[in-house]
Amino acid sequence: MSLHPDFFYTHAQMDQGAVERLTDRSLMGLDDGELYLEYSQSEGLAFDDGRLKSASFDTAQGFGLRGVMGEATGYAHASELSEAAILRAAETIRAVKNGHSGHHAETIAPPPPGTNRHLYSPDNPLDAHEFSQKVALLAGIDAYARSLDSRVVQVSASLAGRWQVVEILRPGGIRARDIRPLVRLNVSLVMANGDRLESASFGGGGRHGYDDFFNEATWKYYVDEAFRQGEVALESVDAPAGTMPVVLGPGWPGILLHEAIGHGLEGDFNRKKTSAFSGLMGERVASKGVTVVDDGTLDNRRGSLTIDDEGTPTSRTVLIEDGILTGYMQDRTNARLMGMTPTGNGRRESYAHQPMPRMTNTYALAGAHDPGEILASVPDGLYAVNFGGGQVDITSGKFVFSCTEAYRIRGGKIAEPVKGATLIGNGPDVLTRVKMIGNDLALDNGVGTCGKAGQSVPAGVGQPTMLIDELTVGGTA
Repeated sequence: MSLHPDFFYTHAQMDQGAVERLTDRSLMGLDDGELYLEYSQSEGLAFDDGRLKSASFDTAQGFGLRGVMGEATGYAHASELSEAAILRAAETIRAVKNGHSGHHAETIAPPPPGTNRHLYSPDNPLDAHEFSQKVALLAGIDAYARSLDSRVVQVSASLAGRWQVVEILRPGGIRARDIRPLVRLNVSLVMANGDRLESASFGGGGRHGYDDFFNEATWKYYVDEAFRQGEVALESVDAPAGTMPVVLGPGWPGILLHEAIGHGLEGDFNRKKTSAFSGLMGERVASKGVTVVDDGTLDNRRGSLTIDDEGTPTSRTVLIEDGILTGYMQDRTNARLMGMTPTGNGRRESYAHQPMPRMTNTYALAGAHDPGEILASVPDGLYAVNFGGGQVDITSGKFVFSCTEAYRIRGGKIAEPVKGATLIGNGPDVLTRVKMIGNDLALDNGVGTCGKAGQSVPAGVGQPTMLIDELTVGGTA
């Protein structure tokens, strides 16, 4: 689909001038707000048990109109793109002004700065390959995986893509637009050894087209990695339990950083003083050498955005620098109420949701140590390479994470793989226990999805190899 500059108005047969005047009138006298327009196409194909199990194609469109007064927010949304629907929404959000008697700004907050930066192609990935080609890709993955070993007893492969167009209108005819592709390919295997069954999966994606997935080297790497993890799982023994040194591998283990620490550095939790990091700006919260950033400006990454869902250009925000807390991730509302600057972290799942401070790509920077040197320093401990699900309490920072791939460290060397290991700790405390940081920073392969307050958005994580000198390991041994 080619995109006309006035896409939303030609597509929905709305008069642009009328919509701009409606936006002006709706937000007059309020502190902040915007009209958010969205159109998206999405598809998903799933191949299972040697056949195409499901295929879907959906389109969605709608708007969200938000008015902010002080700490109060009025929000109305609809799947109908029309001037009449926006007018009805305007009447709803005006209630936030009628019911507000506190201080507010004399004029609406200034708009975000503009940007001509583009972090990804506007092309629609769903149009680039025929349906039959996508099915053939998944069938090829299935056949290759089954050819690797007779222990592969089940193969599942899925391909998903989305093309989203958003436009944000503010008073005065100010418009910001973003066109966002998002794709993902995933491979899951079940492997058997006698009566023992183990599952493993691997995938990747980002804000680009499907072309790389059709590269044989790419999809075979995904299958080979899932197979390798399955072999490791079949050989694993019960995990130890107790307090011990833990070495976190590079890349995806950054999900622990995301959950246990990242959410606590979002503006809303700190404004409300419900984060374990509240009131600690400028103070040491981590070991020297620990630097954590949130960066939404990386080309083609899953968590990246040219502009956030309020129209603010994303940025590289240093959250912790050499162990010192230096920043929070901010949307417009929480930044205004805290007297800070928006960082381009105002995100929403769709037009039916209000924006809130959310992470983009959050990762720890590299250090100076060789990963082999880090492992060699541990006489007895755990090497955690991949993680599954986890839970975290934002207020206390306490977390529990399950390891899907982990190994014992014996005599400074990687030993037998273990199963059933969980890491139990406190995010702020763990930061102070980092003793060595590797020089092998890696980002995840593009599969992360972040949940908060019932909303899910794509996100990225990463880190180098990292030694935590003491962490509680829950095991099955």
